[in-house]
Amino acid sequence: MTLAVLDGGTYYHQEAIYGQRLGGRFDRTIYAPELAAADLAGCDALMVADRIHPGVLRGKRPILLDYLAGGGTLIVLGENSAQQWAPGVSWEFRPTNFWWWLEQGADPGHRIVAPEHELFRHVGMKELVWHYHGLLTPPPGATSLVDITRDGDPQGKGGSILYDHRHVGGGAGRMIVTTLDPFYHHGSFFMPAASRFLGKLLDWTDEAFRTPG
Repeated sequence: MTLAVLDGGTYYHQEAIYGQRLGGRFDRTIYAPELAAADLAGCDALMVADRIHPGVLRGKRPILLDYLAGGGTLIVLGENSAQQWAPGVSWEFRPTNFWWWLEQGADPGHRIVAPEHELFRHVGMKELVWHYHGLLTPPPGATSLVDITRDGDPQGKGGSILYDHRHVGGGAGRMIVTTLDPFYHHGSFFMPAASRFLGKLLDWTDEAFRTPG
């Protein structure tokens, strides 16, 4: 089975994909502006690294939709304007609080709401709680995995920051969507929890998409 990554070409993408800490975790690396349908042949899952230029992703939308329709899995990380190109994604802006941890007893509102999901055999709260970039409304048929409580939401509504959507559009495709942006923080050597999240996420993809057979 094959796990590929869509690479935006910036320093933080390069560090996350090729650096000593996590290098070698992907079977295939595809430079986003050059993505072609043939690049996804035999690819079981494609991780869309965070902070790829949204214009590039909008331009590649037909390829990504065809990949989903063929039964592929997209793992879409944050700050990609996924609501502009990925099916069913509904995102709302929220201001990012980078410094909540300086407040004694602060609770930013993160909650695991589907602890039975296989992702949580690898990822725990210590990997999830850093900050987030906006909130998602999971589409019908999707399962939220991590929510922000109403108390943690500056607008008092709450919402998802990570969900799993199987059978996208009634087909065989699957999308994992999050507003977390671990490539940027890992590749910038800023936010150790983000590095742990990316490493543990890749532990899960090893289990789900790279196990022989």
